[in-house]
Amino acid sequence: MQAVYKPYLLELKHPFSIAKFSRNNTPLMLLKLTYEGIEGYGEASMVPYMGENFETATRFLKKVDWNKFSYPFDFKAIISYLDDLVTGHPAIKAAIDIALNDINGKIQDKPCYEIYGADPSQMPATCYTIGIDTPEIIRKKVADAKDFKVLKIKLGRDNDRELINTIRSVSDLPLYVDANQGWTDKAQAIDLIYWLHDQGVRLIEQPMDKLNRDGNAWLTERSPIPILADEAVQRLADMDKLKGAYHGVNMKLMKSTGMYEGHQIILKARSFGMKVLIGCMSETSCATRAGIALAPLCDWADLDGPWLTTNNPFKDPELKNGKYLLADLPGLGLQEIPTALFPYS
Repeated sequence: MQAVYKPYLLELKHPFSIAKFSRNNTPLMLLKLTYEGIEGYGEASMVPYMGENFETATRFLKKVDWNKFSYPFDFKAIISYLDDLVTGHPAIKAAIDIALNDINGKIQDKPCYEIYGADPSQMPATCYTIGIDTPEIIRKKVADAKDFKVLKIKLGRDNDRELINTIRSVSDLPLYVDANQGWTDKAQAIDLIYWLHDQGVRLIEQPMDKLNRDGNAWLTERSPIPILADEAVQRLADMDKLKGAYHGVNMKLMKSTGMYEGHQIILKARSFGMKVLIGCMSETSCATRAGIALAPLCDWADLDGPWLTTNNPFKDPELKNGKYLLADLPGLGLQEIPTALFPYS
């Protein structure tokens, strides 16, 4: 197994603001693995609040003994090995997992979605995310979302109703809401939730602090809208403490160390009777295609990474009527790999 990796700064179309911070770009580590002449591509999206960056990713990759990975890949054992090297660092582990899944599909000459049992006809619509901003920029972002059938709005500050009213002044599309732990008073929160229900909101992510299980459970018991855990669920081991506290979970590959454990989280959620939103960080088409491969196994999708950026180096996934189309191509189905990303092997 040979590994080549490249730091890459993904630039955002607009400043991305949520309840507690804002940013203009996202550091990535792009990865190419080659196994017996077959290339696989992966990506780590290292959003600042997760604590990963170019330096931590580089140090981690230098620790990996690539000779330990041989076909057929035992993904459970691989993730266990990576966890034993260093705790945490889920995004760079996800890059390795995604690249190996890409190789695995190419060896089998099957798309990753087929290997995971996902039916393309069950693809949910993916939403377009709108960060907290001024009314003028909010309206501009809504105009940018012309190819999407669902909007996702970030809330969690003191102007939540104003933001929703601004969107409703220009769009009647269904809405998803992500409060990013921004609500602190459960009585005020439930009042807002009923108002959001009247505004066409279909789900709410992480309304209160991830450590406030009782507060989130209180809202879940009373909410007419599905309440989903986001920051409260990172890895598979987190799932057991979420049962009964939420209607569902937001699974992101960059939190779950990639496709293998992400799929395990989906299965665990289903065993609990919970719904699943598959989400993303700021990502290129590489990680987005990994998420798309699992999306038909989920109830909702938030996989808009390439559409929120200005320098996605890969070809955009095909989107029709707000839903991604899955091509019958092996592995992730990436096409037209820019040689400038990996000029040497």
